[in-house]
Amino acid sequence: IETDAPYLAPTPHRGKRNEPSFVVHTAEKLAELKGVSLKKIQEITTHNFFTLFSKTKRNIIHP
Repeated sequence: IETDAPYLAPTPHRGKRNEPSFVVHTAEKLAELKGVSLKKIQEITTHNFFTLFSKTKRNIIHP
């Protein structure tokens, strides 16, 4: 999931500088489009992260 930072902030922040913390808005829209919960998107993207960066310890990410 990308945020297009620093340009094209999500609707609630349109006109302001975009930042990575706004990625949750992208995840919410993705969940809506896919018909799944935000939690499911979080689980999938977290799994993808640890698959891609397999040497990363799982306990560094807070739930």
